[in-house]
Amino acid sequence: MGRIEKSIEIRASVDKVWEMLALDKLPEWNEEYGDVRYSSEISSSQDKYRVGASSHTNIRGAGPIDFEITDSLTNERFTFHMLGKRANNTVITYVLQPIAEGTRFTYVMTFELPWGAFGAFLDRVGKRALEKEAQNSLEKLKSIMEK
Repeated sequence: MGRIEKSIEIRASVDKVWEMLALDKLPEWNEEYGDVRYSSEISSSQDKYRVGASSHTNIRGAGPIDFEITDSLTNERFTFHMLGKRANNTVITYVLQPIAEGTRFTYVMTFELPWGAFGAFLDRVGKRALEKEAQNSLEKLKSIMEK
């Protein structure tokens, strides 16, 4: 199983960073995601973060993907599973920690590729690309939040 973990310090409050973690906000700071639409009922802004909430998007290189929130603790932690042909074993967790200058934001992705030895090779090659993508997304989020 592959794992990517990246952190960044953002000069913005935890609650402001939290607002940008709603699934429909992902395309604003992660260029890999297409338009994200909730497939579960959203009656309030808090519903966007509740366990069981789901959404749908297209991800560059992976095609149609559904997300389902599996863990959420306001202003602290947010986890969703990616469900789709090329992402069934992918889990993303965001962790927010208040620091003196704002927020430490940590991105954790775990994934597993099929195809045995070929999958293990792709894991090594793909992991570098995923790490670069994650770092670029964190930098973009930081830039948005610190304007």
